[in-house]
Amino acid sequence: QVQLVESGGGLVQLGGSLRLSCAASGFTFSTVVMRWHRQAPGKERELVATISAGGGATNYADSVKGRFTISRDNVKNALYLAMNNLKPEDTAVYYCSTIRYWGQGTQVTVSS
Repeated sequence: QVQLVESGGGLVQLGGSLRLSCAASGFTFSTVVMRWHRQAPGKERELVATISAGGGATNYADSVKGRFTISRDNVKNALYLAMNNLKPEDTAVYYCSTIRYWGQGTQVTVSS
């Protein structure tokens, strides 16, 4: 059974930092491209960052480039998203996903 469980969200002030984690199980994590998405209230879900199976290639939405870093640990079956210089517009529920499966999400709220 595939499981993706996000954690690390919370309330942070403008300019603050958070590190999200996603614990993966039920599939061969090291062979799968992983993604972080987010969805703000009243908005469509947005792809934030992608990382290749081996971790050597990453891509980011323009809105987070230079502030967010996606990484993975294929020994621990974990995906991460380090978020720095957070802005109110980063407020959203953040989800990790494979091409087929999604976690339940973790809320990030940035106050001004």
